[in-house]
Amino acid sequence: MALRRACILLLLPGTRFSSHFSAMSSTPSVISSSVMSASEAKWITLKKLVYRDAEGKERLWESAERTTRKSSGIDAVAVLALIRSKTNAFPLSTIIIEQYRPPIDKFIVEMPAGLIDEGETPDQAAIRELEEETGFKANSVVESTPVLVADPGMTNANMKLVVVRVDLPDQMETPEQKLEAGEFIVKRVVEVSKLDQILKEYDSKGYVVDAKLMHWASGYEMARRIAAGEL
Repeated sequence: MALRRACILLLLPGTRFSSHFSAMSSTPSVISSSVMSASEAKWITLKKLVYRDAEGKERLWESAERTTRKSSGIDAVAVLALIRSKTNAFPLSTIIIEQYRPPIDKFIVEMPAGLIDEGETPDQAAIRELEEETGFKANSVVESTPVLVADPGMTNANMKLVVVRVDLPDQMETPEQKLEAGEFIVKRVVEVSKLDQILKEYDSKGYVVDAKLMHWASGYEMARRIAAGEL
């Protein structure tokens, strides 16, 4: 398979990677769906917004909001890990994860990510989430983006993209994840130069690719083509 040849580490959903995966006995799927009242919801709520438009007219808007936002005012982080070998044993690489997401009832391919805890900075959250979901420990934070939103027409949910360095002594390593009960996350290390193509192959196989990851991969590939005079 092209996917298997293109990566340094490949694990597919259901593969026996750790005790978490050995516990999986069936393919995840939504078994029922019903309307939930705001009083029942634990993590999110709905709000009716009344706002005044540019002509001074009052209008209504429906919005979904997280109830987990801490005092930092930032909900979450996504982590772009740049993995290097000090001996150049492998090309510049990054790590992506595969996991089932009930709202779309499909496996999604995305960056490691997670909510920011109280008293935690986005950088600290990024380092923690990377180690928990992939086992890799960041050596340093390269940069952190401004606060970003993904779907402002529906929700005020926001996040930061944090870029970190992971410097390995020599060959690629496969550190053990530190997953919580109920987490089933497959990690995959890929060469940065092949990321755009690999994500397109994921799409052809029925996975959903997260927008943040796809946008970064597409931007990297477009910058390469511009530099090469192809665009």
